[in-house]
Amino acid sequence: MNNAQLDPQSIAARNAELAQDPTLTLLRNAAAGTSLDQVLLDHTLATELTPAVETKVDKWSAANQKQSGRCWIFAGLNSLRGPVMDTAKIKDFEFSQAYIHFFDKLEKANYFLTAMEELADRDINDRTIKQLLDSPIDDGGQWPMFIAIVEKYGVVPQYAMPETASSNQTRLMNRNLETVLHRAAMRLRAAAETERAGIHEQALRDCYRILVTNLGVPPENFEWAYRDKDNEFHREGTFTPQELAARMLPADLSEYVCVVNDPRNAYGELYTVDHLGNVVGKDVTYLNAPSDVLRQAAFDSLQDGAAVWFGCDTDQQSNGDAGIWAAKLYDYESAFGIKLDIDKADRLRTHESLMTHAMVLTGVDAPNGQPTRWRVENSWGTDKADKGFWTMRDDWFDEYIFEIAVHPSRLPEEYQKALSSEHVNTLPAWDPMGALA
Repeated sequence: MNNAQLDPQSIAARNAELAQDPTLTLLRNAAAGTSLDQVLLDHTLATELTPAVETKVDKWSAANQKQSGRCWIFAGLNSLRGPVMDTAKIKDFEFSQAYIHFFDKLEKANYFLTAMEELADRDINDRTIKQLLDSPIDDGGQWPMFIAIVEKYGVVPQYAMPETASSNQTRLMNRNLETVLHRAAMRLRAAAETERAGIHEQALRDCYRILVTNLGVPPENFEWAYRDKDNEFHREGTFTPQELAARMLPADLSEYVCVVNDPRNAYGELYTVDHLGNVVGKDVTYLNAPSDVLRQAAFDSLQDGAAVWFGCDTDQQSNGDAGIWAAKLYDYESAFGIKLDIDKADRLRTHESLMTHAMVLTGVDAPNGQPTRWRVENSWGTDKADKGFWTMRDDWFDEYIFEIAVHPSRLPEEYQKALSSEHVNTLPAWDPMGALA
C-alpha cells in the first residue's frame, strides 16, 4: 500500500478549497440546525405524489407492527384481508398477527436446532455457522415462510389471539429465545449423536414455555362470529384455525410464487438461499426476473382486485412524514458535488441496498396504461401518510423493490415454464437475498 497515510497538509488544502464553495457553505449552515433531508427534499416531486390512484383495492384500515420485525407477517395477512371482508361482507377485519408470530418462532427454533445438528461437525468459525448463530430466531421472514405457517397452522381472527406487550416489542422475548438456542447449539456440538434428540426436544420445550409466557396460548378452536356491514350478526360456529383458513382464504394461495429482481444473477432461473426458512423441509425458492416482469405482474394483480405482497429497501429515498418514495426524492449528488451512482447489482453486492421491509401494494395510477405511482399499505400505524397508506413513484419500483408474491398466471409464459425447472441455484446463507428473514 503506497502512501496510505493522510497528510495533514492535504487536509488544510481541502478546507481552503471548500471554503471557496458558496453552495457547500450554504448547505453546511442549513444542516447545522435542520435535517439535510428536509433541505434537499424535492418538493415538486413530493407534491406530485398524491395518494389518489385510479385502481385501489384496499377498504380496510392500516395495521401497526409497532416495535417488532413482523412486517412480512403483517403484509401477508394484510394481503388476505380483502377476500375475507368480501366473503363475510364486513367493514373491516384483522387476522391475529400474534398467532402466526407464535408458530413462526416455534418453527424457527426447530429449524435452527435441526441445522445445528446437521452442521455439528463444522468449525465454530464456519461462515454458515456464524450466520445461523448471529440470527437464530429473528422476527423477519419471507412470503414462502408465511405460507408455510398458514398451511400448517391456519389462521385466526385477531380477537382469538390478540396482541401482547411482547408481540408489540419483541426484543426481550427474542433475547431469551436466543439464549436457549445458543445454549442448545453448543450442547449439540459437544454431544454424542445419540444424545442430540433429547437436547433438541428440551430446547423446544423451553422455547414453547417462553412463547406462551410472552404471546399467550394459541387457540385450538374459537367461535367465528361477526357483524356484517348491514349490521346483521352472524354466528358461524366453532372453528379450528385450519378450518377457518380452508373456508375464508383463497383456494389458490399455495400456488403463489416469489418473483425477485436480482440483477447479479441470471433471469429465468430459480434460486434459494442456504439454510433460509422456518418449517423444516419447506425451502424458500425465488424466480429471478427483470423489474418490468415484476411491475407488470403486480399491475395485473391489482387490476384483478388482488393486493400484492412485496419486499423492498424501505429507507432509501423515502420521506416518513409525508409517506412517499421516489428514486430521486433527495438530490445528494448535486448537494455534495460528488458522484453517488451505484447500480442495483452493485448495491446488492456491497450490501448498500437490500430487502429490509415487506409491505403490500394496494393500488396503482396508470393514466395511459403505464404506472406512474403506486399505493402502498405500510404496517406502521395510521399517523403518517394517508392514514398509513403511502405513495410510491414508479421509478422507485425499479431501484428498491426486490421481490413480489403473485400467482404464476400473471407471469409471461417463459417465466411460468421456468417455475417447473428441476435446477435450483443455491446462494450462500449470508447472501443479501435472504436479508428480509
